[in-house]
Amino acid sequence: MLREDTYHGFGYAYRDFVRLPWFVSSRTNRYKPFFIAILLFLLSFKASAVDIYVSLKGIDTNLGTKEKPLATLHAAIRKARELRRLNDSSIKNGVKIIMGKGIYQLHEPVVLRPEDSGTKDSPTEIIANEKVVLSGGVKIKGWKKLSGNVVGLPKESIGKVWVTDVPNFDGSDLQFRQLWVNGNKAIRAKNYNGDAMGRILSWNKETETCKIPIQKGINLANVKGMEMLIHQWWAIANLRVKSVKVVGKEAELSFMQPESRIQSEHPWPAPWISDQTGNSAFYLFNAIQFLNEPGEWFGDLKNHKLYYWPKSSENMLNAEVIAPAIENLLKIEGTVDNPVSFVNFKGISFEHSTWLRPSKHGHVPHQAGMYMLDAYKLKTAGTPDKAALENQAWVGRPASAVEVTYANHTSFENCRFEHLASTGLDYKKGTSDNLIQGNLFKDVGGSAILIGTFSDEATEVHLPYNPSDKREISTNDRIENNLITDVTNEDWGAVGIGAGYVRGIKILHNEISDVSYSGISMGWGWTKTQNAMKDNTISANKIHHYGKHMYDVAGIYTLSAQPESFITENVIDSIYKAPYAHLPEHWFYLYTDEGSSYFTIKNNWTPSEKYLQNANGPNNLWENNGPKVSERIKQQAGLEKPFQFLLKEKSVYSNRGINQAEDKSVVFELIFKNDNLPGNKDLENFAKENNLQASSIYKWNNRLVIYTSSLKVESLQQTLKRLNAQEIKLYDNLFYDFNREKNCGNKPVAEWDNIILSANLVEDEKMQKEYLDYHKTQFEKWPEISKGFCNAEFQRLAIFKKDRQLMLIISIPKGKKLDDLNPRTTLNNPKVDEWNAIMKKYQEGIEGTKPDEVWVFFKPIK
Repeated sequence: MLREDTYHGFGYAYRDFVRLPWFVSSRTNRYKPFFIAILLFLLSFKASAVDIYVSLKGIDTNLGTKEKPLATLHAAIRKARELRRLNDSSIKNGVKIIMGKGIYQLHEPVVLRPEDSGTKDSPTEIIANEKVVLSGGVKIKGWKKLSGNVVGLPKESIGKVWVTDVPNFDGSDLQFRQLWVNGNKAIRAKNYNGDAMGRILSWNKETETCKIPIQKGINLANVKGMEMLIHQWWAIANLRVKSVKVVGKEAELSFMQPESRIQSEHPWPAPWISDQTGNSAFYLFNAIQFLNEPGEWFGDLKNHKLYYWPKSSENMLNAEVIAPAIENLLKIEGTVDNPVSFVNFKGISFEHSTWLRPSKHGHVPHQAGMYMLDAYKLKTAGTPDKAALENQAWVGRPASAVEVTYANHTSFENCRFEHLASTGLDYKKGTSDNLIQGNLFKDVGGSAILIGTFSDEATEVHLPYNPSDKREISTNDRIENNLITDVTNEDWGAVGIGAGYVRGIKILHNEISDVSYSGISMGWGWTKTQNAMKDNTISANKIHHYGKHMYDVAGIYTLSAQPESFITENVIDSIYKAPYAHLPEHWFYLYTDEGSSYFTIKNNWTPSEKYLQNANGPNNLWENNGPKVSERIKQQAGLEKPFQFLLKEKSVYSNRGINQAEDKSVVFELIFKNDNLPGNKDLENFAKENNLQASSIYKWNNRLVIYTSSLKVESLQQTLKRLNAQEIKLYDNLFYDFNREKNCGNKPVAEWDNIILSANLVEDEKMQKEYLDYHKTQFEKWPEISKGFCNAEFQRLAIFKKDRQLMLIISIPKGKKLDDLNPRTTLNNPKVDEWNAIMKKYQEGIEGTKPDEVWVFFKPIK
């Protein structure tokens, strides 16, 4: 019989097995060899991990066996903690907390501390064999159809709205900003229906007020609890309305503090005012007078009532209605000297977290969901790290359903993060060698995943972070094979995956879709100064259907210096047409923003080379990105085969349309003083850093020409300044374009070389007009010219004009020579000679040409 003190309800302790043959010495010796054999077998036996069971039918005073399970994860973690504290030999190979099927309502977060750590050989695993939900939600019942009228309720809503009491939580009415009906998020009553928004009329920074148009039939008298969402550049803000002053068809809004001051003082991103693209979009919400369509709800905390207009498919007598009650569902909290280690979650669902900061303090984000605690424009620009910096900001970090601080060798595998108000999973600080793999992130209000320090609340956001204690840096964490879909659906400026100051991170084979802003954002600080970040990799991810609401956006976005970092073999496609974007063309597939340095960006497939390099630092390498990347890379990006079962969970895409980039040719000309041009080697390095082919750069005398795509203009207008030219000219007026496929009926060859020439038109404006008129009608009135070009195998002949200077590009099959091909234009074709004779009187040489020299040839540097 086993001794009672060695039975813990989890299985036999290892030491009891080795004591079993105690009677060998008191029996006849003929049994001795048999029992010795058993003893040797038991000594070599490797005990399995301890299993602790949790069930909705359990009791926390139970032993935790399969037959007598515990009721809560809290109790199971405590049981495991005690086994580790006592160094019990039964946990030599680990602890498995096995949770039974069901929804476990939480009234406080589950917390794991350093004392809950496992080891490499003895990890702690929290496992769900069937669907297990850790829920921070409260079910709302007792719905009745509203009888009679309620002050402020629109006429069209009478007889259609249902009502119940606001549930009590922790001794008072539950406050919440989300409501889920049968698993779908309901809409907080707002003044514009569907996806429609209004446009602000003005923003007054001095009075901290905003003017808006008044909608017909909308009453703005009842403002208690009302909020405003305003769309501004790459972020939104949630502002609590303090008062409304109506004057004619306009209303002037004032707001609560502190958000009123911050919103009016901070310069980036500010309210957008533009005659060309429209002012910042907005809507008002959380007022009973806005409850006017199915799927909307309003919580009247003053009268303790909750109102909802159900959709036609919903029956409120049996509907499951859930409101979130707690912000954190799970917290893993170590310290820098004593981190939490070797704790793994497998198959657990985390649902129904809340986030109430916008209701209590407003929410004015700086970027990626980080909200401003203070921000303002500097009267005198400049800081020690950035001489031109003209603003300061300090930010806080939004709450998350699951947050991890100072932890290593933890993991979340095959888990679900759904119906969450703010961030899904946040590895905040001091994390290393952790794994986030095979999870679903869906219906998340903020970012799906955040990782690494962004800015501590006491540190100005532009200061480079590089702590003396490197254990603070999130290092060698892996985020791979996760499906992220329908996230950032409350804070539109949050991101799919956001990484701050991280080192050695691997973001691999994730699929990200249906995101309001950027897919992956990596880096912080806006600085070229080397900092904590290096050795980071973003590879083989599939990012599509992003930019749903916000622009200044990209599939992959970076900030600051990150030596030895790689962005490779990703597939990025399908950016939404955002209806209220501040700059409708300001969307990108790849975007290396301020200070981005030391990156290799290679073999990424995108439909076009619509990228932005904004104020980048040195030593970036761009190579082989765009639509010509191999089919193999396209096929291998995204979820790997063992994880593709997640794809059935993808959200339904919006029907608002997908952007297509218009790729046109342009020419840049740089004019240098005293022939002081950069050397060819320097220009080759410049090309590598700026997503250019070295073969697209040409020289003549004191001039440099770059023949490139219009998609690169915005980046080059910044980076070309580094070459210290006396003048930079952009030729984007293409007034003549011979195209072989169109004009000859032949498909162009696969590869060609470009010949670049330049001349001036004569100064006489009347003659300039005649010259242009000739070219407008050349294809119709002088068809022999096209025939000559076709005969000479010209693939394209384009002429650009800037003032009176012309840039002529002749494209010929690769490897052939213009001197050999050009005579064919006049072969048996005297009309070409006639044309050329006429054109001579309109043309003259550019500055620096010899007498009687008209067209000059620019030579390629490579």
